[in-house]
Amino acid sequence: MKKPYRVKRKKDFQAIFKAGGNTANRTFVIYRLERVQSHFRVGISVGKKLGNAVTRNAVKRKIRHVLMALGDQLKSEDFVVIARKGVETLDYHAVQQNLHHVLKLAKLLEEGFESEEKE
Repeated sequence: MKKPYRVKRKKDFQAIFKAGGNTANRTFVIYRLERVQSHFRVGISVGKKLGNAVTRNAVKRKIRHVLMALGDQLKSEDFVVIARKGVETLDYHAVQQNLHHVLKLAKLLEEGFESEEKE
């Protein structure tokens, strides 16, 4: 994921956690902050309880890949994706389904794309 699409600084993470709202399902929590910008920015957080560095990086790669695939469908906001315990055992397809579900709950997907998926 390219630099303009990432939330990296502690100050940005803190602003999203403090002022933004949150939405969750069993595997992910999403904090979001509405901002006026040309594209979305995302931060990914995977805690040490999920496993060693190799496991955590594998989870982050899956999340990043799903978000890149959904890139044109995401609203222009800042958000943070936090992985919960259990996501490390899921395959790519299950991560994709769960992440898509929580993004829909958080209303981060554009309206037109949700109706196309149901057809």
